[in-house]
Amino acid sequence: MDTPNRSYQSEQAIFLDLSGRVKLRVTGADRLRFLNGQITNDLRKTSETSAIEACILNAKGKTDAHIYVSASGESFLVDAAADLREALNIRLERYVIADDVQIEDVTDQFSLFHVLSQQSPALERGRIVSVRRFAEPGWDIWSDAAQHHVSLQELSSRLALCDSDAVEVMRIEQGIPRWGRELTNEIIPIEANLEQRAIDYQKGCYIGQEVISRIKMSGQTNKRLCGLIPLDALPLQPGMKLAAPSALGKEVGWITSATRSERLGKEIALGYVKRGFNSVNTRLAAASPSRRTAGGLDAFATEDSEPKTVRAIRVEVVPLPFH
Repeated sequence: MDTPNRSYQSEQAIFLDLSGRVKLRVTGADRLRFLNGQITNDLRKTSETSAIEACILNAKGKTDAHIYVSASGESFLVDAAADLREALNIRLERYVIADDVQIEDVTDQFSLFHVLSQQSPALERGRIVSVRRFAEPGWDIWSDAAQHHVSLQELSSRLALCDSDAVEVMRIEQGIPRWGRELTNEIIPIEANLEQRAIDYQKGCYIGQEVISRIKMSGQTNKRLCGLIPLDALPLQPGMKLAAPSALGKEVGWITSATRSERLGKEIALGYVKRGFNSVNTRLAAASPSRRTAGGLDAFATEDSEPKTVRAIRVEVVPLPFH
């Protein structure tokens, strides 16, 4: 691609190589009941040709993993971020007690590609599964890892390969949370705006469900993933802290991802902003962490009751996805 956004804007469909993601196969007579008791979405929505997005939580409702699941014969195939390869297996195995369930790491057995297009790609090999990983409809292609190069060549002859930098720009533009950035062990899925994508409120019990149900009933979260734009067109950086201009000693959030969108012609960022400060059009100040205090890292610290001078960037909360 010439630029990260040009192929995304063009009429030609694009594809991503997601083969590095961890892949698990869940089998056994109790696989559906077991796995449905671990995830936020309903496995009964899956099929051989359709996958679902879901989260795996701890008892406090915080995210242990963000996954996609599809049915494959007498098994379910689960994929997640590469750095969850060990932790995800351990997390699932912990709850296999008297269940007839086997969990196998098949990461190295499969290649995984994702095609962004309205229509299913016509390919000579691979299992094609409908799944929405981004804002637009998409299709996963599961194929034999030994044929990875052949599958890559076949796709490249028909579609435009989207590299990791371009994918990251597109993801941030669309407000899609990513594991290790917006999604961590400290985040509840609703805070990351995943309630429509990855949560089924009508299904049976699962670990962490009480917390999710309580938030749904109250309609409130302590913080929310928001879109942020700098008012002075200055670049933002992940890790920057956010504060209300009227109270620079009070931290109200932090930036998780940032980029320059050539398609939109502006600097954009994703970040968590606390309740009371995350309404659209709210003005905030962003600055890099300046020093450590007894209470931790504080970008807007004060000394001797006087505000500490920091170089802050004026930002505004905007709706997601970015426009």
